[in-house]
Amino acid sequence: MTAYANFPGSRPRRLRTTPTMRRMVAETRLDPANLILPAFVREGIDVPVAISAMPGVHQHTLDTLRKAAVEAVSAGVSGIMLFGVPEDGKKDARGTAGTDPDGILQVALRAVREEVGDELVVMSDLCLDEFTDHGHCGVLDADGRVDNDATLERYAEMAQVQADAGAHVVGPSGMMDGQVGVIRDALDQTGHEDVSILAYTVKYSSAFYGPFREAVGSSLTGDRKTYQQDPANARESLRELALDLAEGADMVMVKPAGPYLDILAKVAESVDVPVAAYQISGEYAMIEAAAEKGWIDRDKAILESLTGIRRAGAQMILTYWATEAAQWLGHGRG
Repeated sequence: MTAYANFPGSRPRRLRTTPTMRRMVAETRLDPANLILPAFVREGIDVPVAISAMPGVHQHTLDTLRKAAVEAVSAGVSGIMLFGVPEDGKKDARGTAGTDPDGILQVALRAVREEVGDELVVMSDLCLDEFTDHGHCGVLDADGRVDNDATLERYAEMAQVQADAGAHVVGPSGMMDGQVGVIRDALDQTGHEDVSILAYTVKYSSAFYGPFREAVGSSLTGDRKTYQQDPANARESLRELALDLAEGADMVMVKPAGPYLDILAKVAESVDVPVAAYQISGEYAMIEAAAEKGWIDRDKAILESLTGIRRAGAQMILTYWATEAAQWLGHGRG
């Protein structure tokens, strides 16, 4: 026996020997309760409309949205985030369909609450971009720029009508300065103290949003670089975080998720409120496209991507695979 007979003495592979061993020592647990389903509901359609850039995702009718909510509950998903897609003729410069109590998003909120009650946390996207004819997240000034403070007035109105329609949580995603504080005041002053705010604290101006614009029928001209964050910046995220917390955010979010795991980790290490991350349309589309080509194992890639987001610090993950992944996890495939 040589002097090196017991080398190496430390063998990490001992803890990787069987699936049960690996599961027992896993540092990160992915659970259906971590997942939130983003869902699109479109006005004026009788059957769901497929989104070409997001295979398997549809613009729902009210009836199919109800069914999707029930399926999410059955799978153990915690929440559903609703996005309304109005008829083109109802879009205008101020996004008035977004604050109409009978607008598509408010109708959808009432329908989902009627269907599932409190069994899902019902969330609403609080932004004007789906409802404006120019596609920006706010109202424009005389020079065509997004007017931050005028937009805040519209967000206050949106918060009230969404809460009236039954939203448990509102998700202001427009990246206007001061939006969380204005929305908190609007909710509190209208008897909605129990409605939570999931702040889109870190929302980058990303190339990965492309498929989403098809999903919501976006009318965007130009870009959103003057209000969404520059992908080159990290410290800026922590500044946004401090502001949102000071203004009353109950939960905070990083969007997109995959390309910004470093930012997600910094945010998660810095706060004592729940942290979410949004695995956005482009992230979804890339995995689905590669899987369709046979280049990757679709199901394993989905779970690996979700585990990475969870490992980086997200307690909640918005993902278009929420119900499907939750069903897998419920059957021990995680």
